[in-house]
Amino acid sequence: MSDRTTPPMHALPDGEAELALVVRLPWEDVARLGQEAGRLAAQMQRPVTLDEAVSHRLRSARVPAPAAHARPEQPASVASLPRMSGSA
Repeated sequence: MSDRTTPPMHALPDGEAELALVVRLPWEDVARLGQEAGRLAAQMQRPVTLDEAVSHRLRSARVPAPAAHARPEQPASVASLPRMSGSA
């Protein structure tokens, strides 16, 4: 059981969600996050926390693609079906 009083997730006014996590990382990964925070701070011309660096890294790693549920269903063509080897 956790003694934390902060809820693990809550909605933000801008439509995003904030999620509280505890992660165990090797020191090398923490150092890389520090370097990322330094690069981001130089870009933004202000101090940046490791939290912001992680969030930025996760956002930039995503490949923006339309959601599968938003695409109209398209029937499969015969050409797109996998070829079967052997005879029936």
